[in-house]
Amino acid sequence: MLLSQSRHIPTKSYGAVKQMLKVERPKTLKFNALESLRDAITSDTLKPGERLVERSLCDSMGVSRTVVRECIRHLESERLIVGVPNAGFMVATITKEEVKEIYEIRIMLECAAIYSCALNADSKTIKKLRSLCQKLTKNLQKGDVLQALKLTTEFYKIIFNTGGKNVSWDLVERLNGRISRLRALTLSSAGRQSKGPENLANILEAIEQKDAERAKKISAQHLTEAAEIAYKLI
Repeated sequence: MLLSQSRHIPTKSYGAVKQMLKVERPKTLKFNALESLRDAITSDTLKPGERLVERSLCDSMGVSRTVVRECIRHLESERLIVGVPNAGFMVATITKEEVKEIYEIRIMLECAAIYSCALNADSKTIKKLRSLCQKLTKNLQKGDVLQALKLTTEFYKIIFNTGGKNVSWDLVERLNGRISRLRALTLSSAGRQSKGPENLANILEAIEQKDAERAKKISAQHLTEAAEIAYKLI
């Protein structure tokens, strides 16, 4: 009888619980430290192969060793950091083979998401994507590559969600650390800081026109160009 009663949750009460779960929480110290360390790796401030010294990281970020270790473990799961036997941790390198595979995966998943997004996007979605595209362009123009990369990730998140490619986005999220490193690398190439946003704007235009095939084609070309640049620079 008690078991039966415990399963019953009044609709009004359950709705209140769901509402409570939506409350925004402030960023924690760990979150800020994690973002700072990830940004340092993405921007090449901490270079591939560079050994990570806990004491130095604690001093530079102003956090405890416990927080630093938690961040290292998290970034190790993103393959941005690797553990070396008897030597601690260091910033992971990306091989040419990995570059090739990452872009192959991106072409497959992103093109499918963009195609689907073009069929489903409404005016509200288009407005959000256009705003993000404009913001990331402005950030690149003023040299804020890290913020532009975060806006690009948000741009693609909306595309995947709109296209109903939620499982695909879960897979992309696991690669996003390395994807951002490669994006930062390709943006160092001459002309890419203007060409990249231009390609995204063209993709968005095709999505707005519901021209799914054109949007997919532009995306494939955009990623192929980026892959070629990254492969040469690694």
